[in-house]
Amino acid sequence: MACMPASHAPASEVTAADTPPADSHDLIRVQGARVNNLKDVSVELPKRRLTVFTGVSGSGKSSLVFGTVAAESQRLINETYSAFVQGFMPTLGRPDVDVLDGITTAIIVDQERIGANPRSTVGTITDANAMLRILFSRLGDPHLGSPNAYSFNVPTVSGGGAIKVQRGTEVKAVKRTFSQLGGMCPRCEGMGNVSDIDLTEIYDADKSLADGALKVPGYSMDGWYGRIFGGSGYFDMDKPVGRYTERELNDLLYREPTKIKVEGINLTYEGVIPKITKSMLSKDIDSVQPHIRAFIERAVTSTACPDCDGTRLAEHARKSTVHGVSIADACRMQISDLATWIRSLDEPTVAPLLSKLGAALDSFVEIGLGYLSLERPTGTLSGGEAQRTKMVRHLGSALTDITYVFDEPTVGLHPHDIARMNDLLLRLRDKGNTVLVVEHKPETIVIADHVVDLGPRAGSLGGEICFEGTVSGLTESGTLTGQHLHDRAALKDTVRKPKGHIEIRDATTNNLQHVDVDLPLGVLTVITGVAGSGKSSLIHGSMPSGADVVSIDQTAIRGSRRSNPATYTGLLDPIRKTFAKINGVKPALFSANSEGACPNCKGAGVIYTDLATMAGVATPCDVCEGKRFDAAVLEYHVAGRDISEVLSMSVDAALDYFREGEARTPAAQKILQRMSDVGLGYLTLGQPLTTLSGGERQRIKLAIAMVEKAGVYVLDEPTTGLHLADVEQLLGLLDRLVDAGRSVIVIEHHQAVMAHADWIVDIGPGAGQDGGRVVFEGTPRTLVETASTPAGSTLTGEHLARYVGATP
Repeated sequence: MACMPASHAPASEVTAADTPPADSHDLIRVQGARVNNLKDVSVELPKRRLTVFTGVSGSGKSSLVFGTVAAESQRLINETYSAFVQGFMPTLGRPDVDVLDGITTAIIVDQERIGANPRSTVGTITDANAMLRILFSRLGDPHLGSPNAYSFNVPTVSGGGAIKVQRGTEVKAVKRTFSQLGGMCPRCEGMGNVSDIDLTEIYDADKSLADGALKVPGYSMDGWYGRIFGGSGYFDMDKPVGRYTERELNDLLYREPTKIKVEGINLTYEGVIPKITKSMLSKDIDSVQPHIRAFIERAVTSTACPDCDGTRLAEHARKSTVHGVSIADACRMQISDLATWIRSLDEPTVAPLLSKLGAALDSFVEIGLGYLSLERPTGTLSGGEAQRTKMVRHLGSALTDITYVFDEPTVGLHPHDIARMNDLLLRLRDKGNTVLVVEHKPETIVIADHVVDLGPRAGSLGGEICFEGTVSGLTESGTLTGQHLHDRAALKDTVRKPKGHIEIRDATTNNLQHVDVDLPLGVLTVITGVAGSGKSSLIHGSMPSGADVVSIDQTAIRGSRRSNPATYTGLLDPIRKTFAKINGVKPALFSANSEGACPNCKGAGVIYTDLATMAGVATPCDVCEGKRFDAAVLEYHVAGRDISEVLSMSVDAALDYFREGEARTPAAQKILQRMSDVGLGYLTLGQPLTTLSGGERQRIKLAIAMVEKAGVYVLDEPTTGLHLADVEQLLGLLDRLVDAGRSVIVIEHHQAVMAHADWIVDIGPGAGQDGGRVVFEGTPRTLVETASTPAGSTLTGEHLARYVGATP
């Protein structure tokens, strides 16, 4: 399908639905955008309107909105600061675009997870905690004074010393003391939990060091560790560790760094615990290698701090109360309940503070996050929850003429909550702001003043403007989005019969209220309910796990700009083996991250030049011309292609290539077929993971999981980032899994998936403490039929009935 040039669209459809822009000052003009896969895109976006960007995942929506418009706005703002200040800010390059004018200050509200700093909570990230601390510092009894006395990030310190004071010609030493009352629990240092190391995971008491008693990854006695341990003289290398004296064991585990001489060489000996604490335990667990991460998860146990009961706060902060409620109690409340408590306080001396804090808490409730608590760590929030948490800062803002940029704001939202999100987007627009939204859900697309549809497909087959205009114009345009905008899935006439059940009994994870439920096997089961109702708690937190269960959640893909679909999926391994076998050389030669790397760019394909406060410049390597491999490696061919040419293939092209002749590689075929099945046939094997869209990253994880021969697949919102046209393909994929004898359990809000299910378990009726119960179990048809009865009505049933046309 080819895209219609934007200039060919009827004039009435090129501007906003209501009042058209008066002149160029009311437009954001983009000309010749070439970021990622954009093909010299030119478009005019009306200011102070709600514009929705549509198109299949990977079509170029994010490249246009985030990579071009928002990126240039941020770069220009950063350039207003001095060179000294810019040195402390992230360096941003100018997007590859010919003309970009009319842009205003852009505020990005994306789905990037809020940093998993263990000291960061919902309260600290939104300033609600700061306002609470001020409130307690004014009204708390006993009175503690400073707000810092209620902060779990501020320790209590005291000290003193002499300072010199000159009075006229005389200099005297004057003693000064200082103190700071902080709210940090001294036992856990404000973390809320304490960590213990399980020594049984450090060493095997029945073995000697020479026999491999140490179970820490990398601690082999065959290399330098063996020479250091054996040459230290602190213990017997041949005696079982379980028979060590107290001193020997202490030296093995806890001895501080000590200089020793081994075979005439000066070395440092350090006990195992301080050594691994520095080298492994102090690092972000997501940044370490998988085998080390597995060791840390086995060896380190974390429990709630016994002194502060996990509140992070010192005793004085926990005992200071306002009307019998401590700040720890307030932070543990469900935010909707905390908002009610704040409104109940009649304290004229702090009335402005109560009003502002109440408004902030009400904003949480408005955007469907009233079930959270302020003490919730930000690292545990889903992408959708993180995005909506960021919105709290902007809802009450007095700023106007801002450009707000949203990345699929309906992610993780039940149909009931999408209507509220739409209201918030319209409110931001009505305050005089420009609102740009990347979105797939038709419920949000239809409220747009202006629509920009990109495509016609994804990757190299996308990057063009297929349509721009009104929603009604989109429906008549014939584009892929227009064709599927009003699609509605029908309820199935017959459903599969279960072949057994997974029993969950007395589940109490998070907000679950002693739930008993049987999840059928051999069918497609969909778990529904509003955000925060307890769906993930039921499946991820309560369902028995085992080797036969594969879970695909929404955690981010770990990978650098050197990572690509071939390396991430394991596809490169069989490819390298085929090249090695055919050419009679080592497989390592065919890795750009190993022996085969271009010596000039070290396999990166580009040379990075650091320009200090200005954005660095990446230029193609002039030795390998961006191919990443040493020239000698490219002399080796399989079926007429070198390794760089294979990595430049699309998934579908590679699937044909590895099917026959000397290139035939069944292991590669299997992985490639799964990638094609999840709609990634257009993806290039060597494309950096950092350039993939959210929907592409989600589906590449699904493709990997499908290679495993599991009996039960658990999918967490697999329609995230999927275009309307791709949802049908996903349903076909799920059907094939079930028909092949698998059991598929899907946590999902998309009504097309609900309608296609064999069995639905609806959790609710509300969120947080108002949820956590099974409010319906049965077929989708029964859910729709009972939606009209007061006794059987649920929010999910009402929306599903409306979706399939069972109610007006």
